[in-house]
Amino acid sequence: MDILELVKSAFLGFIEGISEWLPISSTGHMILVDEFVKLNVSQNFWNMYLVVIQLGAILAVCLLFFRDLNPFSIKKRPVERHATWALWGKIVLGCIPAAALGIPLNDWMEEHLLSAEVVALALIGYGIAFIVIELVRRRQHQKRVVALMSEPMGAHFTVDAQRDIEADRQREVGMSNLDELSWKTALGIGCFQVLSLIPGTSRSGSTILGGLMLGCNRELASKFTFFLAIPVMFGASLLKVVRFFQKGGSFGTDETIILLVGCVVAFVISLLAISWLMRFVRKHSFIPFGVYRILLGAAVLAYFFVLK
Repeated sequence: MDILELVKSAFLGFIEGISEWLPISSTGHMILVDEFVKLNVSQNFWNMYLVVIQLGAILAVCLLFFRDLNPFSIKKRPVERHATWALWGKIVLGCIPAAALGIPLNDWMEEHLLSAEVVALALIGYGIAFIVIELVRRRQHQKRVVALMSEPMGAHFTVDAQRDIEADRQREVGMSNLDELSWKTALGIGCFQVLSLIPGTSRSGSTILGGLMLGCNRELASKFTFFLAIPVMFGASLLKVVRFFQKGGSFGTDETIILLVGCVVAFVISLLAISWLMRFVRKHSFIPFGVYRILLGAAVLAYFFVLK
């Protein structure tokens, strides 16, 4: 077993663990990384590997949000277990649009749209969208603050009341918890997930944008995005493995170890990336990710159409 191949797989797992959850496009990163870090495997195995290492990433979501997702917890009251089952219903509903289009169009998408040009344009386009949407939300928040400040304080205004108003000024506009997420909103976010079929869009990026536009705050949009990934990524991995074997693919001990290393590293890095993102969005906007996407898209264009 070549140790260098394991190092490459670990690096790819690292990239997957970060780029899968941050709205920056794992495909955009992988298409660049593939130019410099190539596993010594068949093309058929490589195509399968890129999808299956997502299993490590998705297991991190299951672990971090186990309480939110577990409807059998004895620590939950009946009403909470009912709410968890309802959440799973919304997750499944949100996955239907992507499954309905993604399964029949998967091979066509890979053949016609998996190119550096498409990935770069998607990176830049959605980067601009993130910046515009966040600026619009910022203006809405500023109007809300001005309205609060213009309200008369009254004769019985207290320090506690002032503290409440200040907290309200800082509070982000939008739905903030899973119980507020309606079935209609869940389906709407799922429709945005369809956009992620275009390489470079970013599954998390498209669904987070959808959540923001449909009235969720950043934390809720991010969390529901993670939940939507569970059936989508498990299903995509299973489909990729089935098609790998249908095309006559097979792998031995070395390939199995390479795949396991990528999955394990993706799992560990995903734990860190998801935890960091949930802390970040409580106090910051997605504008830095929009700027990063634009720069990455420009880098992809420059490398493939100017430097290469």
